[in-house]
Amino acid sequence: MAKVSKRAAETRKLVDPVKRYTVEEALALIPQVAKAKFDESVDLAVRLGVNPRQADQMVRGAVSLPHGVGKSVRVLVFAEGDAAREALAAGADVVGSDELIDKIQNENWTDFDKAVSVRSLMAKVGRLGKVLGPRGLMPNPKSGTVVGPEEIARVVREVKGGRVDFRVEKAGIVHASVGKASMTAEQLGENAMSLIRELVRLKPATAKGAYIRSATLTTTMGPGLRLDVNEIVRLSSEAR
Repeated sequence: MAKVSKRAAETRKLVDPVKRYTVEEALALIPQVAKAKFDESVDLAVRLGVNPRQADQMVRGAVSLPHGVGKSVRVLVFAEGDAAREALAAGADVVGSDELIDKIQNENWTDFDKAVSVRSLMAKVGRLGKVLGPRGLMPNPKSGTVVGPEEIARVVREVKGGRVDFRVEKAGIVHASVGKASMTAEQLGENAMSLIRELVRLKPATAKGAYIRSATLTTTMGPGLRLDVNEIVRLSSEAR
């Protein structure tokens, strides 16, 4: 059995493993359970009533969090000409085309957090699937990271500002970061509900029964805080 550290044991005492916390109660506990020496991420895991093996029940998308994710996002853009200049003006960290594709392919270079591409270059960018795919860095039209040149500046600003991509896993769970422990409860709450509302909006027509089955807030090193699903469903419907 793995040894539990003193810090972990103390934080676990603060959490009732049986209780279903309201969003407000869970967020109030975040500063108490996030006791690591670094600013811990706050993640939301939502189990959905879908079967990801069915193509028409694959839940995937992106949402712009109103308060960002609490960290700087390094954005790479595959573009050239006017689109490349607009991407740089919008805040992209690295912009290029053939030379950038060659660097990633030949050197396995992945010193960035998100990648965006104009559609016209995807025939070339597609060669990078083996490098970028396993790392979750491959531009994809379903997540809004493959766009026309007229949209490139908007997408770069959104990604730099805290847009989060998500995709349901085989077990029917969506994991995503909703901020940092240093953020206020209000900021984390608005971010979390933005993600939940987007998940509700993307509910497949073929999904049967309860759609949101469970939801848990966790910090990087802290215990999970299980949320009251009934409250989440009510809050998401009130906001629409």
